Amino acid sequence: MSNQLTDPRALALNRARAVPAAMFLHDAAAEEVQDRLGMVNRPFTSAGVVSGFPQIWGTVFPNALMVPDTDTLPLELAAHDLVLHMMALHWANDPVGQLIQCRRALRPDGLFLGACFGGQTLVELRQCLSEAEIAITGGLSPRVAPMAELRDLGGLLQRAGFALPVADSVTLKVEYRDIWHLMRDLRAMGETNALARRLRKPTRRAVIQHADMLYEKYFSTPEDRITATFDLHLLTGWAPSDNQPKPLRPGSAQKRLADALATNEQPLHD
Repeated sequence: MSNQLTDPRALALNRARAVPAAMFLHDAAAEEVQDRLGMVNRPFTSAGVVSGFPQIWGTVFPNALMVPDTDTLPLELAAHDLVLHMMALHWANDPVGQLIQCRRALRPDGLFLGACFGGQTLVELRQCLSEAEIAITGGLSPRVAPMAELRDLGGLLQRAGFALPVADSVTLKVEYRDIWHLMRDLRAMGETNALARRLRKPTRRAVIQHADMLYEKYFSTPEDRITATFDLHLLTGWAPSDNQPKPLRPGSAQKRLADALATNEQPLHD
């Protein structure tokens, strides 16, 4: 059996069914990325964008080189001053490998920006489907991709060799009529199950019906709708360069923090 997390063929088929009108989470990611770029006081002249949705991100960055999120990225060594990995890292079989390739594609002091799902994304759906499948079939199959925590992604940036790594998150809560509405929306986003070890036959309707009942029980709003969580993780890092600020060695400070703050240092008491 394959050791891969994601089935590339299933992922490509899912993405091919995506509908532009359903890509509102990509729109939210684009706003966050543009905000971060706006805070960087420099122009970028040679951008590369890694994404499984070139029709979306090619509109956001029309002058960028668009490349697919294949295991081996078609990016030239040190060819870009900006590389963006957009809404694909959560499906990567080797996320740190993706980040390393992005860093190698950057010129010294080039900027990397990434956006992907993570954390508590679809935690409600995962819980309800798991409980329902156990109750109805007595078993459990992978249905929602495992989501990386923010601290883990920050660690991956460091492992990939980025300088000044930063990872932060934006949580979006989306309301739906019922579980069927949510699952149709995920299909229209191209984000349905592409796990390599997924169940290869249709899910029994009784499982979905029971999951819908649980969803309404646990996660309904006062207006009798259900909520779905999407954690959007944003990653920033720089290709190392000699002109970047370097952290001081521990114990190398020449002044006390209390002096800098013009305050009295108070001893700790038990």
